Amino acid sequence: MVFNRSLLAKAALGPAAGAVLMVFMASGAIPAYQMYSVALAAIYTVVVLSVGLLAGWSGIWSVGHPAFFAIGAYFAAYGSGHGWSLETVVLGAVVTGTVLGAFLGYAGARFSMLYIALLTLAFTMVTLEVVNRWSSVTGGDQGVAVLQLRSSLGLGTLAGGSTESQYLAVGAAAVVLALAVPAAASGLRMRLVAAKSHPLAARTIGIAPEAQSALAFAVSAAFTSFAGVLLGLITGFVSPDPFSLNLGIALIAACVLGGVGTIVGAVAGGAYLTWNPSLSSAVGLPQPVVQGLVLVGVLLFLPGGVVPFLSAPLRSVLRRVWRRPAPTPAKPTPAADLAPRQPATATAAATGEAAVVLRLEHVSVAYGGLKALEDASVSLRQDEVLAVIGPNGAGKTTLLNAVSGLTGNGRVSGTVDFAGSSLLKARATARRRLGIGRTFQHAEVFSELTVAENVLCTRRWITARDRADVAQLLDSVGLADVADRRPGELPFGLQKRLDLARAMAEEPKLLVLDEPFGGLDAGERALLAQQIRRLHAQGTAVLVIDHVLDDLFSVAHRVLAFDFGRTVGEGTPDTVLDNPEVRSSYLGTVGGRAELPERVGERSVLRLSGVGHTYGGVVALRDVDLDVREGVVLGIAGANGAGKSTLAGILHGSLKPARGNRETGGTVRTSLAPEGRALFKTLSLRENLEVAAYAAGITGAPLRERLAETTEWLPPRLRDRMSVPAAGLSGGEQQMLAIARALIVRPDVLIVDEPALGLAPALVDEVYDRLVRLAHDGLTVVLLEQLLSRAMSVCHEVAVLHEGSVAAQGRPGDPSFAALAEAAYFSGARETAATTARL
Repeated sequence: MVFNRSLLAKAALGPAAGAVLMVFMASGAIPAYQMYSVALAAIYTVVVLSVGLLAGWSGIWSVGHPAFFAIGAYFAAYGSGHGWSLETVVLGAVVTGTVLGAFLGYAGARFSMLYIALLTLAFTMVTLEVVNRWSSVTGGDQGVAVLQLRSSLGLGTLAGGSTESQYLAVGAAAVVLALAVPAAASGLRMRLVAAKSHPLAARTIGIAPEAQSALAFAVSAAFTSFAGVLLGLITGFVSPDPFSLNLGIALIAACVLGGVGTIVGAVAGGAYLTWNPSLSSAVGLPQPVVQGLVLVGVLLFLPGGVVPFLSAPLRSVLRRVWRRPAPTPAKPTPAADLAPRQPATATAAATGEAAVVLRLEHVSVAYGGLKALEDASVSLRQDEVLAVIGPNGAGKTTLLNAVSGLTGNGRVSGTVDFAGSSLLKARATARRRLGIGRTFQHAEVFSELTVAENVLCTRRWITARDRADVAQLLDSVGLADVADRRPGELPFGLQKRLDLARAMAEEPKLLVLDEPFGGLDAGERALLAQQIRRLHAQGTAVLVIDHVLDDLFSVAHRVLAFDFGRTVGEGTPDTVLDNPEVRSSYLGTVGGRAELPERVGERSVLRLSGVGHTYGGVVALRDVDLDVREGVVLGIAGANGAGKSTLAGILHGSLKPARGNRETGGTVRTSLAPEGRALFKTLSLRENLEVAAYAAGITGAPLRERLAETTEWLPPRLRDRMSVPAAGLSGGEQQMLAIARALIVRPDVLIVDEPALGLAPALVDEVYDRLVRLAHDGLTVVLLEQLLSRAMSVCHEVAVLHEGSVAAQGRPGDPSFAALAEAAYFSGARETAATTARL
């Protein structure tokens, strides 16, 4: 923790306010009958702060804190009757609360928020039952008095219910508030928030979510138990009534009212809890009713809490006063970096003499009966950038997860060695300490932390040197100007840089990059390639996967190709695609063309003009022009990430394009069978069809007619199982059901996204035979397909998507189109695509 004047000034506000309050109490400005309420508000402030910071920083909502509150109070009562010192009572309560809180936090970390709430609810109920039954210690329903506690440090004696106890409560709350200020700026808070925001990404930087939850709960429970000791001292009497489940609900309401995770909000929440009985009496309603009305009102009108709502205008003014110049989305890219790229082997070849830093031998990863990775053997030298390529589902990300320790419930076998250490038995958090950094395909950043905090949280204890190092790192990747902003305020390209900067922190020996070029524009990809080359020059080994092959090959020394979970080829960037098996894994191999109907209409049923679309700054489609003619089977081919599914949604009409126009030739009904099928697995086949019909307004006799018609299209083995849940079908059978569900509305245009994904070859042939049969019936079909050869074999026309643009379009029967389509598939070939015959 680095203390500066601003931080110290904020931390001093709590003790200063407490000192002023005690002066008022001593001077008589606060009436004697109100001093108890002030002390009670101070104690409730500590409890609300404990609950609120636990929820705000760790995402854990606890209704178990009344139990910790009771533990502290009964420690005070028992200790006062057995001659314990004040310090012994406090220590005993805090240690007991810490141990129990750590247990609940660790146990609850494996469950959802609902189960954590139920776990803490059960804890409170058990604690209250123990209090009621252990009458020899607690007094049962009758309660027990708090007599007096003498300080072993010579600080005097505190009698239960005395004025001195009230001063102690106010002073203690002031100190707790002071401690909370530096804690909010500490690495502890950053790591807690990181574990809450994205547990998987947190593991890759050495943060164990279970340990963070246990730590947060332990600290929160400790302070609540301490507050219970103070409560026992100011009341002079402890009974079970104040610690009921109503208090747990009231604490949550107070947290929400003040502002979850805010320090000043805890003060407001403590005051609310103290004076809520007076408010209830004033309006003539029971306290639970008033609490419920207040909570509903805050959730509806002030969801962030009262304090954040009131402070927002002040922060806005200060932000305008101190606003820095807005950063440009990316630094200017040198012309040299935008020039045609050469393979890394031509510019910065690995020496071949460096030691092997990573070695995988016969590694397999299975999820149930599915082998995502099969007998993979990979070696990576310290002076090397190794690229892994392959189509969607080839096992590339599973390979990275095996190295990173993120295989989840997958069964991993084989050997993985890194820098002399076996990785298979090492936790993901330990792999970071060994020197492995990891990025993610979608820039999995911690949204509730600033850019600088996203990198700082990789440190357990943050020093001034750490902050200087992080500032330098952010400057090296072009993020210095946005260090104090949240990731959600930044475009996707800058979020990808942040993901890379977090992986680069602490100078890892191995950097694992998952599709780093995906979603970036040309300038951003050039900057990223330059950064990868710089890391390699500094001695970092890099393992990278991506579908943007030209940029990937510009930084790679060696390329491995995967398909169906196994290695199918290896070579340099300029030779690997010459391997027939590698090419067929992308393009596919099909024996011959399907017998398509020759006579198709010329009328345009769907037309896209200049269509573009983005997702939070990620460009999915760029200036797409497409014409779908009546009766045509149109294939849209492209690698994973090319924009096919986005195009499917726009053609269907369920997704509105950010730019451009979608036009229909009159009234056109479209239907979509989406990628992944999206079936209702617990519903039967018939119910899946009926749901689609109901959504289209089809009921009664028309529904029965459509069901009979659609059922007839299905193969006999499905017609006989219409009452079976969809989850019981094979992958191919599920795909046919998904298509049938799309057909029940009698569409004019059927759009099918990746119908062959995850299917065995025999099932693929059956699905496509049935689609071709629909074309013979006169239906217009749009097929979105990853394998180019399959699209060329079953379609009248094919458009090739590359990085969101139509790079080539033509007829498969045109001898010159095959070469153009293949070049466009891998590298875009936009300059040659312009010569493609437009249909």
